[in-house]
Amino acid sequence: MLVLTRKKDEGIVIGKDIKVTVLEVKGDLVKLGIEAPKWVNICREELYQDVENLNKMGAKPTGDLKKLASYITKRE
Repeated sequence: MLVLTRKKDEGIVIGKDIKVTVLEVKGDLVKLGIEAPKWVNICREELYQDVENLNKMGAKPTGDLKKLASYITKRE
């Protein structure tokens, strides 16, 4: 992990397309501005982790697959 110290109105550049700027510092809170192309997904870490966990849960089969297969073949 790269650790940097920045002051208000200072920033960092990631690659050629992404710029992160410190907009405001109030106590323990830091407000960041992020400039990036529209195709770059930007999400708060806790939301990203929630989505990842939900996707993992959705990928796990639940219930009786034999019953499901039987149900599907009866409907055809």
